[in-house]
Amino acid sequence: MADHPSQPSAEQREIADEQAYVDVVYGRLEESTKAAQALAREGYARGHVGHEGGLVERDAMVYQASKRIAALNAAHEGLVFGRLDLRGGEKRYIGRIGVRDAEREVLLIDWRAPAASVFYQATAQDPAGVVRRRVLRSRGSTVIGVEDDLLDGDHAPDDMVVVGEGALLASLSRARDASMHSVVATIQKEQDEAIRAPSRGATTIGGGPGTGKTVVALHRAAYLLYVDRRRFESGGVLVVGPSGVFMNYIERVLPSLGETAVTLRSLGEVVDGVSGRAHDPADVAAVKGSARMLQVLTRASRAAQPGEPTQFRYFYRDDVLRLDAVALDRLRRQLISGQQRNRAYGRVQKTLLDALWAQVEGERALEKERDEFDKTLTGDDKFLEFAAAWWPPLDAVDVWESLADVDTLRRYADGVLKRTEIELLARAWQAAGGVPSIEDVPLIDELRYLLGEVPPEDGDDDPYDVKQLMSFEREDQVSRKQRATQSIEDDSYAHVLVDEAQDLSPMQWRMLGRRGKYASWTIVGDPAQSSWPYPEEAAAARAAALDGKEEHFFRLSTNYRNSAEIYDLAAEVAHAAIPGADTPDAVRRTGQEPRHEVVAADDLHAQVRYGVRELLGAVEGSVAVVVPGARRDEFAEALSEEREEFDRLRVLDGLDTKGLEFDAVLVIEPDEIVAESDAGWRTLYVVLTRATQLLLTVGSTRAWLDRIGG
Repeated sequence: MADHPSQPSAEQREIADEQAYVDVVYGRLEESTKAAQALAREGYARGHVGHEGGLVERDAMVYQASKRIAALNAAHEGLVFGRLDLRGGEKRYIGRIGVRDAEREVLLIDWRAPAASVFYQATAQDPAGVVRRRVLRSRGSTVIGVEDDLLDGDHAPDDMVVVGEGALLASLSRARDASMHSVVATIQKEQDEAIRAPSRGATTIGGGPGTGKTVVALHRAAYLLYVDRRRFESGGVLVVGPSGVFMNYIERVLPSLGETAVTLRSLGEVVDGVSGRAHDPADVAAVKGSARMLQVLTRASRAAQPGEPTQFRYFYRDDVLRLDAVALDRLRRQLISGQQRNRAYGRVQKTLLDALWAQVEGERALEKERDEFDKTLTGDDKFLEFAAAWWPPLDAVDVWESLADVDTLRRYADGVLKRTEIELLARAWQAAGGVPSIEDVPLIDELRYLLGEVPPEDGDDDPYDVKQLMSFEREDQVSRKQRATQSIEDDSYAHVLVDEAQDLSPMQWRMLGRRGKYASWTIVGDPAQSSWPYPEEAAAARAAALDGKEEHFFRLSTNYRNSAEIYDLAAEVAHAAIPGADTPDAVRRTGQEPRHEVVAADDLHAQVRYGVRELLGAVEGSVAVVVPGARRDEFAEALSEEREEFDRLRVLDGLDTKGLEFDAVLVIEPDEIVAESDAGWRTLYVVLTRATQLLLTVGSTRAWLDRIGG
């Protein structure tokens, strides 16, 4: 019998029932929040007891309470998202964090808990005891819809209601905004297997565009923190992505899963105190990223620096003591042998004194013996000033800046880089004026390790007051150069997650390898999307970074992002120009084919503006205009009016689209994108796969279309 029009529908009744349960969970969440706030207040009160123990208790209590409050607040949006109806009538509710009632009975199971794994693993072919799987769609704490999968109809009660078209397809049609969102409610089985892979070693998550590699990896980080919190929270989890744009895009995912103790860094921000925001042109980046740069930087770290004295003469009693350039070079090699230059700083004076004492022959000098000799010279400003000038503590940033001088660079790079490469790098560094690019950051980091730290005079292993430096950094009182050379031994993490790993150069792998020396890894990438032109060199550097760790490989096979119409076009590009490309299956169709406009160069701007307006009117979510790197500023200016009017419009170059997705994408001059670098076809493939609903290309040529037969 149909529902009476004045009566709620079956779906509305189900939503109301779920809302009643969700209200109970949120009520308990509020109680937990108040308890954590009370604990924080008690902790602050402990600080007034007047002794050191009270301060320690205060810090511990406030820290733990603050963590709990942050986790509870972060999980508030969409706290309850799943329900399982099992054979025998048991119900399990799944959420972003675990919640218990006052009697410690489970109200909500954390999605990472073993009891929740069946939510992701159960299928119609293997229900694993699940009769119905339900996803709750919420806005804040309000349930606005439910989506059901009936997995075991034979065991379903006669009165069981099944609602909706399926949670996954419903989520795929949602408009995109400026941030990536958790997909914890719609994780699929092959994704869940990668998330719950063993915590040791290196887990590689591969697959083509749109398969959910990034969001699966982030959920894996949250899962690891849940199953071994002591290890990963104390040791730290580092998440590295390709760009600042990308990191801003993903920054909400882990907090929404209840995890705030994670460090997110773009490749240009991995090194404390050094920030690279822009990419070098492809030819410059290829040289800076090459493994050959290690030899160049090693020479730079060991060589005499510009301005250092090349001779020393001293009158002692009846003797004239001399150290010429040859002798000083021999002493330099002796000091550096087997250790970093700055670590030898404490032995410089003794080494010089030994070399000078060996020249003493006069009777008046010898009768005073060595102790008197050492005391005389170390009390003489002439000797002290020479020693300080000959062996100053070197800073990584200073040495890196010295490479901009073509003669200096040629001295270090002779026989390692080609003459044209040396000139190319020198011009790039001179034009940059001391501002590091993204590709410079691993070079500066390499120099930090090659140079080492200056050992303290008191013999303490830690040359810096780390707590003081941390305080200074918060107050912006530590210079860029100080921060670039501090706390080298504290760079390692317990887990390193690197996204878009196929783009990493050998030098970037070395930079991350230092941070993951004792870590487990999650590595996300797709070789077909690589912008690094020498994959064999990168593979060797990757192997060195992992240093023999056991590896686990997972391939995601389904493209959930793109409509089939869009991905069919992108796959044609991949098959035509990228050998061995992994092209996944796209699962949905929209009926909207990609469009291509080929116009005269003089008409390009007008056609682009018209196309942008058209796309903005056709979709509710985000729109990206993707341009050749050299023309980004040009089109950002040309579209300034549209960008001011629509905050959901972005203008990006191909590299900055890595890992992102938009409802609609307009690609300008695809042939120019292809021509920008040796990896141009791969970049175009990436760009085309950023669109979820609509794709429009506008260009003055069509060679790329002709190549794929379009």
